[in-house]
Parts: sequence; C-alpha cells; structure tokens
Amino acid sequence: MSEEDYSYLFKIVIIGDSGVGKSNIFNRFIKDEFNMDSKATIGVEFSAKNITINDKVIKAQVWDTAGQERFRALAKNYYRGAVGALVVYDITNYESFKNAEKWLREVKEHAEPHLVTLFIGNKCDLEENRAVKIEEGTEFSQKQGLGFVETSAKDNINIDTAFTRLVTEVFETLDKIGGDEEPVNDTPTKPTTGNTTGSKTLTQTSGGTTLTTKPRTDDKKSGGCC
Repeated sequence: MSEEDYSYLFKIVIIGDSGVGKSNIFNRFIKDEFNMDSKATIGVEFSAKNITINDKVIKAQVWDTAGQERFRALAKNYYRGAVGALVVYDITNYESFKNAEKWLREVKEHAEPHLVTLFIGNKCDLEENRAVKIEEGTEFSQKQGLGFVETSAKDNINIDTAFTRLVTEVFETLDKIGGDEEPVNDTPTKPTTGNTTGSKTLTQTSGGTTLTTKPRTDDKKSGGCC
C-alpha cells in the first residue's frame, strides 16, 4: 500500500516550549532520524505518515510548530483544523513543564472542538538530569483528562507508541461523533482529500478539516500531496 492510499486524514500538531525536542520527536516518527544538533524550528514544518488502526489506514499529517515566543502568533494559525495534539515538555526542564498548561489552553482555543491531546514528557533518556518526576506528569495529565507517556526521541522510546495512541483516540472520538458534524476552519494548507468505503471521512481541504458522510466513489482511496 502506498502513502497515497488511506481512509482518513488527521491533522496532528506538536506543541511546547522551544528546546523540548518537538522536532526530534517529529523526525523520529516521520523519518526514524535523530539529530543531536537540530536547530529550533522557525515557523512550521509538516509531513505525513500512515498508521493502521482497526484495519483502517490513517494518514497522520504531523505539524511541528515553533516554540519561541516570537513565532507564537504564527503558530496559532496552524492549530486550526487539528484533531490531535502532542503537548511536549522536557523532563529536565521544570519551566517547560509549568508552561504545559498554557500550551494546552492555546491549542484548545484554536483547534477543533473534539481535539484529542496526549501529554508527553520527552528526553526520558536523561534520567540523571530529571527535574520533573513521573508522578508530577501523571498528576497533571489526570487533572486535565489527558493521556500521558514519557518518550525519548534520541533512544526511540515510546515515539511510535505515542502517535499510535493519539491517532487511535482521535479515530475512536470521531467515530462516536458520527458523520453529520462538519467542523470547518481556514487551515492554511494545500488541498488534500480522502474517500472511504464507509460512512465517515475526515477530509483536509483548503477550507479546513471536515467530518462528513460520503458514499464510496471509487475502488481506490486517494489523497493529494501534503
């Protein structure tokens, strides 16, 4: 199956303070790469990867957003249309953990109403430098009603697990909503579409993200470039 064959397209954003490892999480998931000397993201980078959930191929369109304050206004524009988010902090940086609540409020304000969020404590390979206890991450996520997992992009710990868990929860959430709800936003992205053989499809268009009911139109699911 090619990258162009999929049933659903989900927009996922990775957010958090600068330096928490968002780009390395992104690159480890998309390319299975890690760069110790990676530079801070300027603006936004995005790519996609297919994940299979319950025999359905989900195209996860992942957006790596800048964490620096001067890019915050720009990054907010790219939250629109997101149905999933990874809120990331660095376990060796307590300030990044404290700022997680701010990032969470921000993405909820601008993303889709049924946004699914996963709380990520990154750099768990640096246990000797830990500043945020696992119990603190667990407590925060429970209070906020979020899933929680610690990851290491460097050692490739729980990266695929985190994305698979998030995409699965998005899939289950949208399945419960049904096909008659159509949240639409003006996401600035190239037009892409996805047709399914079932009753529901999540379609990314130049107008945003739409959950609609669509009949089967052809034998092959197709999608445009991301």
